[in-house]
Amino acid sequence: MTPRVVVTIAGSDSGGGAGIQADLKTFAALGVYGVSVITAITAQNTLGVTGIHPVPAESVAAQLDAVLSDFDVAAVKVGMIGDPAIVTVIAERAADLPNLVVDPVLVATAGSRLGDVDVVRGLTAYAEILTPNRHEAGALVGRAIETAGEMAEAAAEIGQSGARAVAVTGSEVALDVLWCEGRLIELHGEPVKTENNHGSGCTFSSAIAVRLALGDTIPDAVVTAKDYVAGALRGGSEWRLGAGPGPLNHFWQF
Repeated sequence: MTPRVVVTIAGSDSGGGAGIQADLKTFAALGVYGVSVITAITAQNTLGVTGIHPVPAESVAAQLDAVLSDFDVAAVKVGMIGDPAIVTVIAERAADLPNLVVDPVLVATAGSRLGDVDVVRGLTAYAEILTPNRHEAGALVGRAIETAGEMAEAAAEIGQSGARAVAVTGSEVALDVLWCEGRLIELHGEPVKTENNHGSGCTFSSAIAVRLALGDTIPDAVVTAKDYVAGALRGGSEWRLGAGPGPLNHFWQF
């Protein structure tokens, strides 16, 4: 049986824990065929980001056009943008980007700035779902987000920008809040005790894209993605890869 095709438009993580690398691992683990469009090359490891090198928008456009001209794409995940001009590249092709999941990558786990709020806002109107963590949601609405109620308010406010759904994640307490077409849903889970959480946001958004490609509704896709990330966190909790926060075990089910 031919697998569904899912595209990741994101930055490369030389440490392999997040970005393009995490996305492709997630796609493979969940049974779809992953193709990629690289927006930036980062020099990073578990201790942080030491360099960011944006890929020119023309090159991103060429990569995306090559993919779209040859593959029957079922879903698209957008992560780190890099060059603001890439928003235009994506917007011009939005009609050919089904099930568009936008992960507003603004800050790396280790604290390095990776994105610009205004750039991310330029994509919200095209998204099927946005997946900010509570810090990124706070940046998007311009205030700190701490409580479940504040997460819900932020999700609804961001949702007014045009996205069909917004999932604000709070991985520290395993609480996510989903706003979907005007309805708010709290998703509770069991916190996983681990420092190895690098790439958890990328993995979550990629898993949602996979499930949408396979025909799930948005709420079902978010619930399944949440369960998958929890398993990946547990599966890699004892790993000692690098001196800082390590990656998830994307293949924990095997």
